[in-house]
Amino acid sequence: MKLLRERANVIALVREFFAQRDFLEVETPLLVPSPGLDLHLEAFEVGTRSAARYLITSPEYQMKRLLADGYGRIFQIAKCFRKGELGDRHNPEFTMLEWYRANAGIDDVMRDTEDLVAMVTGGRVTIGERTIDTRAPVERWTVCDAFDRFAGIREDETLDLAANDEDRYFELMVDAVEPGLAALDHAVFLVDYPASQASLARKRPDDPRVAERFELYVAGVELCNGFGELTDVAEQRARLERDREERSTRGLPVYPIDEKFLEALAHVPPSGGNALGLDRLVALVCGGTEIRPVMAFTLEEL
Repeated sequence: MKLLRERANVIALVREFFAQRDFLEVETPLLVPSPGLDLHLEAFEVGTRSAARYLITSPEYQMKRLLADGYGRIFQIAKCFRKGELGDRHNPEFTMLEWYRANAGIDDVMRDTEDLVAMVTGGRVTIGERTIDTRAPVERWTVCDAFDRFAGIREDETLDLAANDEDRYFELMVDAVEPGLAALDHAVFLVDYPASQASLARKRPDDPRVAERFELYVAGVELCNGFGELTDVAEQRARLERDREERSTRGLPVYPIDEKFLEALAHVPPSGGNALGLDRLVALVCGGTEIRPVMAFTLEEL
């Protein structure tokens, strides 16, 4: 039987958490003129009478436009769509929890994240015979620390791989780093991602080799992807144009640049944001790492 009552309980707790912190729940469109240019995501295109539109891979662009309009604390529980993603922790249609804080930084959003997960999980998750500590505060490891511990790769080599041999970087992440994280008996934040791996995050002012990006891992499950948000319009445009060129080189679909997003970005205050896989969080609360039992229907069940 599907665990839909448990799912409903988690969603209610999430809404309670953000209401207590004076966040406004918002709804933004699912059909958009650009789904973003992340090299590792492919969107569903939907034809309309006027122009091509795409199902969102994330509500990020439109939520940042709301930040620009003066909405300082916002969250959304959104259906998102990513082509070709199917597996124990993936479905082409899934549920994302995304939130933003204006006039805040990455540390503020990380505290939101660890407090939310601790509250929803009761401070621990049980996977089989294992108990994983999810209490706040959560340990923070840099990506380079994790590569050193689990892959035997030093900092300079890790940064070089991320910039110049992305395939090898991801191979080590999947084959060495993530299994190492999965064996831990506590949650952990990975922070300070190589700058080449953070297309919408700002670089750290004191170390531009890395970006203000974090991910939270629990029992080997990557739960979220958070940023200190890039608000420099010229730099953001340059990154998007590079991504368009790279997508073309790789033979991937090339999506439009969202000009209204870039126009609004000039008015976004310093902000932090996070995108958390709600299906994955519910699965952990229910004692598993697979999302199928906590979704009413996956693609394969339709």
